[in-house]
Amino acid sequence: MVVVTDVPEAKRYEARVDGESEVAGVAEYIRTAELVAFVHTEVSPKYEGKGVGAALARAALDEARAANLRVLATCPFIAGWIDRHPEYQDLLYQARSRVSD
Repeated sequence: MVVVTDVPEAKRYEARVDGESEVAGVAEYIRTAELVAFVHTEVSPKYEGKGVGAALARAALDEARAANLRVLATCPFIAGWIDRHPEYQDLLYQARSRVSD
C-alpha cells in the first residue's frame, strides 16, 4: 500500500510504501491561493512499477480539487498522468486568451 502525505514546509508530496520510513517518491509543487504547479515528480528506482507515481498524482490532484485549486502541470509525469485520466482534466489551468482589437 502506498501512503501519500503533503509536506508543505518542503513544498512536496511524499509517498511511502507499506509503512516504511524511506521516501519512495516525491511530487514537488509551487502553490498560490488559486493555483498549484507541479514541477517535478521522482520515484526511487527501488519502487518503480509499484504504483508510487500514480498514487502521488492521484493524491495531489484530489487535494487540489478539494482545495478548489487549478493545476499547472509543468512536470511531464503529472501532465501525462492527467492526459491518461480525463476525469482530472477539468483541474487544468487555462490561460485566458486575449481578445485582439
